[in-house]
Amino acid sequence: MNTELIHLIASSTWLVQLVLILLFLTSIVSWTIIVSKSLYLNQQLKADHQFSIDFRNADDLNAFNKTNRESLAKSGPLLRIFVVGMKEFNKLSMASSLDKSVQNARRAMRSKMQKELDALEHLLAWLASIGSVSPYIGLLGTTWGIMHAFLGFADLQQVTLAKVAPGIAEALIATAVGLFVAIPAVLAYNHLSSKIDHIANNLETFIEDMTNLLQSPSLSMRS
Repeated sequence: MNTELIHLIASSTWLVQLVLILLFLTSIVSWTIIVSKSLYLNQQLKADHQFSIDFRNADDLNAFNKTNRESLAKSGPLLRIFVVGMKEFNKLSMASSLDKSVQNARRAMRSKMQKELDALEHLLAWLASIGSVSPYIGLLGTTWGIMHAFLGFADLQQVTLAKVAPGIAEALIATAVGLFVAIPAVLAYNHLSSKIDHIANNLETFIEDMTNLLQSPSLSMRS
């Protein structure tokens, strides 16, 4: 079967071969994004989970902030948003009212959240594009291959299934490969998007909780 498949690809037209090469390269790009993005999101989720535990157990926000600022490089989005919020809050708390300090801290955290989400979504659009375009690229190769096969039958007096089948099979390979590339890309896009939505919900919840905490009288005892 493998030998027959290789023979079909080798004997196909130049455009079908070009389509197959393009789909092969596209598949490599797709799987590179899938693997790297999956590992990165899992690491961010794990870091956020650990931060949530440490944050709930913290008795002094400023001390907690100073301790964790040193590990920003290995942190998740929650810690980075927390550090930005505390920096903005402490910068204005001495010269401004509490409400103004809290609102500025909240705006800073929401701005940082958007940057974090943009970073998490980086390259994800490529998976969506690959998933939607790959079948059409394969279909282009199939259409060309079938057209070329039927043009080759024009000079034949008698066309049998044995003569038609190889040309049609060559052409259909492109569609099969296009679907093989597209299906993992679509499934991975939906899965990774779900993880990013989960992170986004966690960030939204944390910002609201942090805002309420900054407004609470107990913070003045922690600061």
